[in-house]
Amino acid sequence: MAKIVTIREVRRFIIQSLRAAGGRDAQCEDLADILVAADVRGHYSHGLNRLEMYCEDYQRGTSDKDASPVTEKETAATALVNGNNCLGATVGKYCMNLAIQKSKEIGVGVVTAKGSNHFGIAGFYGLMAKEAGLVGISLTNTSPLQVPTRGKVCTLGTNPISVIAPAQRGDYFALDMATSAVAIGKVEVQRRKGEELPAGWGCDVNGIEAKDATDVIVDGGLFPLGGPEISGGYKGYGLALMVEMFCGILSGAHWGPHIRKWQAPNETRTADLGQFFMALNPAVFGEGFSERLQLLMDYHRALEPIAGVDSVLVPGDPERSHETLCHDSGGIPYHEALIRDMGIFAEKIKVDPMETLD
Repeated sequence: MAKIVTIREVRRFIIQSLRAAGGRDAQCEDLADILVAADVRGHYSHGLNRLEMYCEDYQRGTSDKDASPVTEKETAATALVNGNNCLGATVGKYCMNLAIQKSKEIGVGVVTAKGSNHFGIAGFYGLMAKEAGLVGISLTNTSPLQVPTRGKVCTLGTNPISVIAPAQRGDYFALDMATSAVAIGKVEVQRRKGEELPAGWGCDVNGIEAKDATDVIVDGGLFPLGGPEISGGYKGYGLALMVEMFCGILSGAHWGPHIRKWQAPNETRTADLGQFFMALNPAVFGEGFSERLQLLMDYHRALEPIAGVDSVLVPGDPERSHETLCHDSGGIPYHEALIRDMGIFAEKIKVDPMETLD
């Protein structure tokens, strides 16, 4: 059963928890923006579900609460940023703002970052560019959680790709996807709810498809996008390597199997994640970009759907529907298991638990 929590209350809880863990105000607010946006858009794997991880990073000192990102190399169109082990949300905002500035000046801005940390949903940064009337692209590598096609050891992260572009009347195209079959957070959510994994999500220690979330999280790994090789998983594997090239290799950050393990209790190394941000001004290309994009999306939405579904969707439609649900509900609906776990965490970190509307 879902429990509704107002956005204001969720934000309050996140900021107080991060402060209790030693976070500084500006970084706490940066992260609260992104975690709330994830849950409002229906990406529950990257919202409150991630709060405890960020707090533990502060408490263990594996991310630097006193650091700030700095630009190390720069041209009119490009920049290399050192995140200095700062909170990933702060690094991401800094980089995309820099890319947006360059795009407004000369048409394109490309920024890579090293020394970063987990930055939340990749789409958040593309939305920043979209609000400026630009096309936004954001990529990141992550801790190795994905098993390459024909392998059985995790060597790549979920390595997400996000591309967001403005259309008309506030509408927009919003691709935000992992290059693994799913994000690891979705597997964690299944375990939290006590439910089996859908087909094609992940494998056990022997590379055999798993139904138990614990088998994937503890000793196994995620399949690439597409699942096993026979169903096209090699394509997701190729995309994950591409993201690694743009993020880890291009920036000089850690890459693939050299990135620290995911949420390992004895892991003290810095993450040194690599990230990639691009802002592109469509006005420097063909005329009528937003209008033509709107036509493209509306054409597909108007197609006759298969039996049992209401409509054909385009990337971003499910997130917009969830935003509407939150607005109409007066807050964000959370699974009661997450509310319970956040209550336990609140007691542990000594902050007031979230209040629900029901």
